[in-house]
Amino acid sequence: MRKLSMTIVAFILVTFGVQGMSHFAINVEHFAAIEFMRPKPIMVLGFTVMIIQALIIGVVMLRLYPDGATLKQAISVSASFGIFLGSYIALTEPAKYAAPSIPAWIIVEGTASFIQFALFGVLLSLIYRKSTASTATLGDAAV
Repeated sequence: MRKLSMTIVAFILVTFGVQGMSHFAINVEHFAAIEFMRPKPIMVLGFTVMIIQALIIGVVMLRLYPDGATLKQAISVSASFGIFLGSYIALTEPAKYAAPSIPAWIIVEGTASFIQFALFGVLLSLIYRKSTASTATLGDAAV
């Protein structure tokens, strides 16, 4: 339960940090040009989605790597989810909505998703890393 809770907090912090910077600091003009954007987002829905996504990723990590994961394994899981979720945001949304510039949309959303899931992969590796204490205990028992 502790790892799942840490996964949720890490995902919210990274997602809110990266996407918030993209929306409200770096790409302000890009998002201001989108006519279908709400002037005031409904934040509770965004946080609900982040919790659901983090829970799914956390459960996958626990199932795939019950004894802990390496950096490569954690980044692989995060990248898989990033490609899955990011491809929808970057490619399907401008296909459905009147985005001012489809290439700009793909670049902005693709870059933000890449950064978000790369950072999250590093945090996943820290949350789900193999315990050195259990390795030391096993080694001591063998002596």
